[in-house]
Amino acid sequence: MNQFNKNSVVLLVLLLAGVIVACNRKDAEETAGTSRVIKGLYSYGPEIKSFTDCEEGREYWVTDSAKTLELAYSNFNFEKPYEPVYVEVECHMIKSDSLIVSADFDSTMVVTKVLKITKEIPDGPCN
Repeated sequence: MNQFNKNSVVLLVLLLAGVIVACNRKDAEETAGTSRVIKGLYSYGPEIKSFTDCEEGREYWVTDSAKTLELAYSNFNFEKPYEPVYVEVECHMIKSDSLIVSADFDSTMVVTKVLKITKEIPDGPCN
């Protein structure tokens, strides 16, 4: 192989490595577990635990690591499942496990603390 081909191969490998790192940046941020407060609508039922973010409108699968969100929701004694409630929670995002979570949810919101939960849903996009 001549010098020109060797340089081309090295350049191509470096370029591909850069693309791979850039594409994986979001996954690394999601799995880093940076905690934040988020506001939105939570629905709970036998098959789906979902949250819709008020600010971005994104929908997430929900895992309740503190076991307080599901308990607070069930204390409302809804007649039917999946009635939305307004919540403000402390959480972090992780990539969803495709074996457990529907393909509709690419991210899972892991709730660590419930700050507010109410049946009263604010007007507008969750205000």
